[in-house]
Amino acid sequence: MKSAVLTNEREVEVMDRERPTPGDKDVIVEIGACGVCMTDYHLYHGTFPADFPVVPGHESAGEVVATGDAVTNFETGDRVAIFPGIPCGECDFCKDGKHNLCQDTVSMGGAGDEILDGAFAEYLRAPAQCLQDIGDLSYSEAAFAEPFACCIHGVDRADIETGDTVVIVGAGPIGLLLLQAFRTDGAGTVIVSEPIEGRRELATDLGADHVVDPTERALADQVDELVDRVDVAVEAVGLPTTIEEAHSITSPGGTTVVFGVPPQDETVEIDPFELYYQELEMVGVFALTQNTFSRAVKLLQGDRIETEALITDEFDLGGIQTAFDQMENNEGLKKMIYPNER
Repeated sequence: MKSAVLTNEREVEVMDRERPTPGDKDVIVEIGACGVCMTDYHLYHGTFPADFPVVPGHESAGEVVATGDAVTNFETGDRVAIFPGIPCGECDFCKDGKHNLCQDTVSMGGAGDEILDGAFAEYLRAPAQCLQDIGDLSYSEAAFAEPFACCIHGVDRADIETGDTVVIVGAGPIGLLLLQAFRTDGAGTVIVSEPIEGRRELATDLGADHVVDPTERALADQVDELVDRVDVAVEAVGLPTTIEEAHSITSPGGTTVVFGVPPQDETVEIDPFELYYQELEMVGVFALTQNTFSRAVKLLQGDRIETEALITDEFDLGGIQTAFDQMENNEGLKKMIYPNER
């Protein structure tokens, strides 16, 4: 089978590899679509550690083409989305449903201490427990289940109340999915801060009440003109400066959500007295859980979430290098890979 393999930092090669066979509790999925994530980009650049060679790709969906002898809940021909982590199932985090915090999770194509080959390949072996039936969803829509599940987890962590005012800093694919997730969960006024005009326009189309350009004037000044308070400020960029910017606009009693992936070993400056005196909260959001993954698929099936407008570039496996180059230049939004002929 053809696979896009990271052979070293900044080196990706499409090569033929042996097609996997299922273990007793596994299935083999013919990959219909797989989104390119910033995690893939970080693996490519070496900012997330990995043992090369490795096949990235973890936002995927496809068709079951083989099953292990012990698999009873899926059969050949089923259309599925793939939860890309294999938690241990035994630790306290797993028992509490916090699979994203399991220290022994094995990743399929994403970041982690142990990384199995992922979905930038024609076929993927996955435990049956990691599959979610997608019904009639297109594979490209279902490939959004993983990133949207992360966004649902972010909304859960923000713990909003109906009618809350939310500011989202950054309108990349994740910021635009977060916008829709907060809308679905009952946010009142939603403001999106984004320097790229086309992304601001799309944010408006997807339900933002206000969009602002943070390069024109200070974000705090623009927000003050629009709303009386900010209950939740969400940083969806991954930079220390934008984390501090989001935190600076959070009103007393409010919550700052650190969603974007910041560089490791960076620091931000926080006034601890202000945190105490104004009862501010700052929460991190890491990955997804099996619960949020299931909820994401259901919302996508319910035609509640717009994904097609987020896909700006589509490639076969040979286009992954171009996708990474575009991401480095901040071009377009979601890149979708189709490993098999459509």
